[in-house]
Amino acid sequence: MSKFRTTEISNPEFESNNLRFITVKTNNLKGRGDICVFVPNVGNLKDLPVIILLHGVYGSAWIWAHKAGVHFTANKMIEEANISPFIIAMPSDGLWGDGSAYLPHNQKNFEKWIVDDVRHAVVENINSTSEKSTFFISGLSMGGYGALHLGAKYPSIFKAISAHSSITHINQMPLFVEEPQECYPDVHLDGVSALKTILNNKGNLPKLRFDCGKNDLLIEHNRTLHQELTSHNIPHVYEEFEGAHEWEYWQEHIKDTLLFFNSLI
Repeated sequence: MSKFRTTEISNPEFESNNLRFITVKTNNLKGRGDICVFVPNVGNLKDLPVIILLHGVYGSAWIWAHKAGVHFTANKMIEEANISPFIIAMPSDGLWGDGSAYLPHNQKNFEKWIVDDVRHAVVENINSTSEKSTFFISGLSMGGYGALHLGAKYPSIFKAISAHSSITHINQMPLFVEEPQECYPDVHLDGVSALKTILNNKGNLPKLRFDCGKNDLLIEHNRTLHQELTSHNIPHVYEEFEGAHEWEYWQEHIKDTLLFFNSLI
């Protein structure tokens, strides 16, 4: 029995480049949510691992594919045997304002949309996945924050986290969005700091890596997170590369995420 009242999925006759599209109605969003899914052409393989890949502000379910070509990158890496086959699920964040931050607020639960609904929608509709599939979480900017926060908060769901150019605290959202800070959860709550979420779950964390461009406006926040995790003896991988807060950087370094997750399956 489906978890959703309604589900629409794209017709394979009209799909291209291994991308599928799912729309489900969920009470967590008080309406519909979209998911773009990369499904590699690998025959009858079952129980494939799934990466939930989160976008940043201003984006939607299509943006990782059509701004960074992540499906082409993944497919090439699979064909060249650099990684094993993965499903990549790219949901919208719920399309609230400039960005929902993947947190509950304004009578909608953008957190449960990602953690519960997206997982169930993929397993229900993508035959090469199942309840046995391993889940990973990644994202860029606001999506990097979502990956860090949700991955650390739900270690029983996600095996590993990989974040790019991340917002590390909800108080950094005004760097990007026009909605006032008051629209988001209180900046003093534990649940809005990636560091506090990680520390609250330090005994049972997924494997963790994150990176940032040296010319990114968020670089100092990422360096501070790295320093704090190190001081608290939290195992993690942190890397800096040339680049800024831009699609050219994320198009290149999503490869690091794919290789990292591949090393854990």
